Amino acid sequence: MLLGIDVGNTQTVIGVFIDGELKDHWRISTESERTADEMALTLGGFLAFVGHSLTQVNGMIISSVVPEMTSAMAHMARDILGLEPLVVDSGTDTGIPVLYEDPRQVGADRLVNAVAAVHKYGTPCIVVDFGTATTWDAIDREGRYLGGTIAPGVEISADALFRQAARLARVELVAPENAIGRNTVESIQSGIINGTAGQVDRLVELFKEELGGDCRVVATGGLAEVVVGKCHTIEVLDPLLTLEGLRLIFERNK
Repeated sequence: MLLGIDVGNTQTVIGVFIDGELKDHWRISTESERTADEMALTLGGFLAFVGHSLTQVNGMIISSVVPEMTSAMAHMARDILGLEPLVVDSGTDTGIPVLYEDPRQVGADRLVNAVAAVHKYGTPCIVVDFGTATTWDAIDREGRYLGGTIAPGVEISADALFRQAARLARVELVAPENAIGRNTVESIQSGIINGTAGQVDRLVELFKEELGGDCRVVATGGLAEVVVGKCHTIEVLDPLLTLEGLRLIFERNK
């Protein structure tokens, strides 16, 4: 049994693979104060709920942008499960050349997404990940990771608005029916959701120009479903793209 764990700034996604097939997956809040023991209890509880146990785990791969959580996960693997985890970074053999000026600056999740996108959808392709930040990543026709764009995510943008505008109350982040809001709630929802969708579409158009033609456009991330319906350029919504990338990298390196 393989555990694939993607630690983001806001949420952590956990996937269980048996014989190469994703059997179960869960999403929990990322808390950098969690200890190795707490993570073991959390994972053990999830596995028990679906009829498995931590003792069945014989492989673990981690992508993380939170160093404290990376350390806790690695300690859990070594001290509690007796495993040496594969922690994805710029030195990991992913099979995809990275043309970023400094590959060490590329988030592990972005590399993992690129691996899965190339495997599932071919090249060239663009991956849009709706997480704490919204990221766009470009892979060219030769399967090389070129780089991308980083912007504040949907929730970050909303939090900044509510914090700085005293008279604007928090609203549910759902797409409104119309772009022209008829009340304050709809107006905020339109600005955040439709505004993000417009940003996504424009950047995808610019990426396509620089990539030299048409390419597949894949969306993933915890907030993708909120925005993708308002986008014109997204072709595929694949919320489990990162987990699939983790499996592929583990298989390549084991």
